[in-house]
Amino acid sequence: MDAVNDAANHTAEPVPGPRSADAPGDADHAGGNRLYPRVTSFRSRRGALTPSQQESWARMWPRIGADVSDEKLDGDAWFGRSAPLIIEIGCGTGTATAAMAQAEPQFNLIGIEVYKPGLAQLVQRIERENIDNIRVLRGDAVDVLENMIAPESLTGVRVFFPDPWPKARHHKRRLLQPATLTLIASRLRPGGVLHVATDHADYAEWIAEVGAGESQLIGLNEATGGNSDDYRENAPIGFERPITKFENKGLRAGSAITEFIWGKIES
Repeated sequence: MDAVNDAANHTAEPVPGPRSADAPGDADHAGGNRLYPRVTSFRSRRGALTPSQQESWARMWPRIGADVSDEKLDGDAWFGRSAPLIIEIGCGTGTATAAMAQAEPQFNLIGIEVYKPGLAQLVQRIERENIDNIRVLRGDAVDVLENMIAPESLTGVRVFFPDPWPKARHHKRRLLQPATLTLIASRLRPGGVLHVATDHADYAEWIAEVGAGESQLIGLNEATGGNSDDYRENAPIGFERPITKFENKGLRAGSAITEFIWGKIES
């Protein structure tokens, strides 16, 4: 796919402790605000919405957006149609999300993100370009997967460029821990696909080791011990993804991208 425009993915360090609610549903819970848990797999960023973003958010959010909750997700009802469901964890400003949705109208796509100004950019684009097959959830992805997503209900999960938390003392905050891989695999239907990409060499080694230890998954591409030519044609989702301008900048600077693609073992 051609490069698409995006914002930088690097974020600031988290603000310790609970934050003030800035959207409906920011209910406190044990351990801090639910949208901003005390120890997280992400680093939240502050930022104000522009007036036009606020207006678009007010018009669109009630229909296409929701905050993390304990209510099980009914994807068919939310989208108003029955279609294979793909979740993107950490969709950021949504440039890749929107490009994939437009290239894959046969799928229902849900983006998960905590950064409201980033989500606001995606919401604006959904409204401006009339993209019907995207919905967005605001909250921590692990919370969403545990409490809102039914087992074996997802055709695909995408995790593109998760925060590497490079310092050793922060590795516990990395999203892709063994328990999280097990959780993701449990939410994939048999034959479903998990696609991960990273440009951080140490995190790539970490992901490879964690993925190799997950018994529910089988490698579908070279980085996961498989052969992509053997699986690409019959996989339920495509192996391609849009290359953002931010990623292209990293490639020109010499960054190496590692792609991991696994499939849920069919019983």
